[in-house]
Amino acid sequence: MNIIQKRNWYFALSLLVIVPGLITLFLWGLNLSIDFVPGSKITFSSNGRIEQKQMTEIKNIFSLEKVKVYNIQPSEKSVSFSTQVIDQKKNEAIVNRANNLNVREEEFATVGPTIGKETTINALKALTLASILIVIYITWSFRSVPKPASSLRFGICAIIALVHDVLVVVGSFSILGHFFGVQIDSLFVTALLTIIGFSVHDTIVVFDRIRENLLRMGAGNFENVVNESINQTLVRSLNTSLTVIMVLVALLLFGGESIRWFVVALLIGVTSGTYSSIFNASPLLVVWQNLRSKR
Repeated sequence: MNIIQKRNWYFALSLLVIVPGLITLFLWGLNLSIDFVPGSKITFSSNGRIEQKQMTEIKNIFSLEKVKVYNIQPSEKSVSFSTQVIDQKKNEAIVNRANNLNVREEEFATVGPTIGKETTINALKALTLASILIVIYITWSFRSVPKPASSLRFGICAIIALVHDVLVVVGSFSILGHFFGVQIDSLFVTALLTIIGFSVHDTIVVFDRIRENLLRMGAGNFENVVNESINQTLVRSLNTSLTVIMVLVALLLFGGESIRWFVVALLIGVTSGTYSSIFNASPLLVVWQNLRSKR
C-alpha cells in the first residue's frame, strides 16, 4: 500500500474536513459555557425522572423573569440551565416558581468575567505547554536518526498533526454549537488534552518505526523507508484506535447526559488522531525532506 505516493489526496481530505469548521469558527465562534464567559447555572433535581414537559415549564419561568437561557443540560433526575448573570434575588424568584413543579434547586453558581477569563487563559497555557514539551521530547528522543533526517522535523511534524486534530475537534464543536446549541465547557479542554496525548502516542509509534528503519536501511531512499514503516505499523495503529473507539461508543450509549459531549469530542479526536498519525504526520516528513533535498 503506497500511502506516501497518494499523500496529496490525504492532505486534501484533511483540508476538506478542517475548512468548514474554520469557516464556522470565524463566522460564529464557539458556544462557550459559563466556565469561560460570565453567566449563571441553576440545577433543579427531582425524586423521579424530570420529563420534557417539566423542563419546558421551568424554561418558561426563566422567560417570565426575563432571564435569557443559553443552554439546557438534562440528566436522569436533574436538569441544569445556563443563563445570563442573575443575582440572588432573581434566583429566589425563579426557585419559588419552580417549587410548584415538584422540583428543588440543587445548585446555583455564577461565574464573573474575571473567573471566565482566567479559565480561558489557563486552558490556552495548558495546550501551549503540552505542545512545547512534546516537541522537546520528540527532538531529544529521535536525536539518533541518521542525516539528512532531522529529529526536530519529527517533533514539528508531530505538532502539525496534533494541531490538525485540535482544529478538527474545535471546528466540529463550532458547527455543533451553532446548529445544535452544544456548549464548550471545562470538560472540553480535558478532552482536548486527552486527544493531544493520544494523537502524539499514535504518531510516535509510526515515527519510532521510521527511526528504526532509517538506522537499519539508511536515509538514501527516505520516501520508501517512511512508506514501509507506515505499512508495518498500520494494523497496530488501527487495532489500538478501534479498541478505544469501542469503549467510547459504549460510554456514549450508557454513560449518561453529563459526559455525552465529552465522549463525542474524544470520539472525533481519536478518529482524527489515528488518521493524522498515518496519513498526515509521516507524509509531511517526506514533503519536508524532499524540499530540503532540492535546495
